[in-house]
Amino acid sequence: MRLALTILTMVAALPAGSAMADDDCFVPMADWKPRGAVATMAADLGWTVRRIKIDDGCYEIIGTDAEGRQIEATVNPSTLKILAIEARDNDDRRDRGQEDRSDD
Repeated sequence: MRLALTILTMVAALPAGSAMADDDCFVPMADWKPRGAVATMAADLGWTVRRIKIDDGCYEIIGTDAEGRQIEATVNPSTLKILAIEARDNDDRRDRGQEDRSDD
C-alpha cells in the first residue's frame, strides 16, 4: 500500500515540476540574435557585462547594472526581451524581479 501511495504521489508531482520550468526559451537557433547584439543592448541599459552565457535556451547576462549592483538577467535570444533580472546590491541582498523591457 505504501508503494502505491509513493508512486501516486510521484506521478501527481510530475506536471507541477514541468510547469516550474516556464523560464526556458524555446527559440530555433536560426532566429537567435548574435551575442554582440546582446552586449550592445546591455551597454545601452548602462550595464557592464562580465559574461554572456546560454542557460535553458536563453541568454543569461552576468555583470553589473548602472547602479553598480551585481545582476543576472535572462534574455530571450530572438527578441532580446528581458525575461527576468536577479540583482544583488552591495549588502549582498537579492532582489528578484520580472522586467518588461523590450528592444522594440
